[in-house]
Amino acid sequence: MTVVDAHQHVWDPAQRAYGWMAAPGLEPLRRPFGVSDLRAAIAATPVERTVLVQAVPALEETRELLAAAAGSGGLIAGVVGWVDLAADVERALAELRAGPGGELLVGIRHQAEDERDPEWLLRPDVLRGLAAVERAGLVYDLLVRPPQLPAAARAVRELPGLRFVLDHGGKPPIASGGLDGWRALIAELADAPNVVCKLSGLVTEAERNEDVVPVAGELLEAFGPDRLMYGSDWPVCTLKARYGEVFALAEAVLPPAARDRVLGGVATEVYGLRQIGGLSAAEPDARHPMNATDHRL
Repeated sequence: MTVVDAHQHVWDPAQRAYGWMAAPGLEPLRRPFGVSDLRAAIAATPVERTVLVQAVPALEETRELLAAAAGSGGLIAGVVGWVDLAADVERALAELRAGPGGELLVGIRHQAEDERDPEWLLRPDVLRGLAAVERAGLVYDLLVRPPQLPAAARAVRELPGLRFVLDHGGKPPIASGGLDGWRALIAELADAPNVVCKLSGLVTEAERNEDVVPVAGELLEAFGPDRLMYGSDWPVCTLKARYGEVFALAEAVLPPAARDRVLGGVATEVYGLRQIGGLSAAEPDARHPMNATDHRL
């Protein structure tokens, strides 16, 4: 089995503004995290490949992520990027695919959790953009919080041919304990066969790491091992846990029969990950700035 981390980020706040990082408590994230830092984080785990996910609504960031993935020696097997869903999606996707690393574009994401309108996903222009993502053969990552889950449940039924991936289990309010509403909405999403869920991002929603285990178990029960994939949400996860601890939490909740699927098989199939030739996974292309080690970390 090839173990895949289906959700991680790289960034350099000195090169671009990440507005969400201004929130209190996120100070440790306001520094560069590159591919070499990712390699160091996963070194003691069996993770072999990852999916790199956008962190700001900017085409330029997506171009940089694709180039970084192309220079990662196969470690980054796919990129979930960003396009303006209300604009000319076909043209934007064609330009991204024509650039360096364009063949590694596997999905699109917009940080819908930041939209003031809880029904942003149901806007006609957004639905047209999502339909264009479907026609391009890409996946759409859903980044929403519980208030936006009803709109997400309607959107996935509006576009039954588009594969949706729910990031971070829909961000359950683990710390507050108010999970009943989230459970009902997750059950509705899980009933849609075109929705897959990421077992990711839960440690940052909890006060204690052990509180993640029963919630992760509920996600496994709702989606089953064939529609659940492991993701670390590194480096955001480092606010609460080291990489190895996050991976161990995922292993703890998975019965042996489910591990191959959740820890690699589902992500490989859903994102259409393929083996990348060129450099070996141990030899990143140091010419790309995001592959350089940041010695301040």
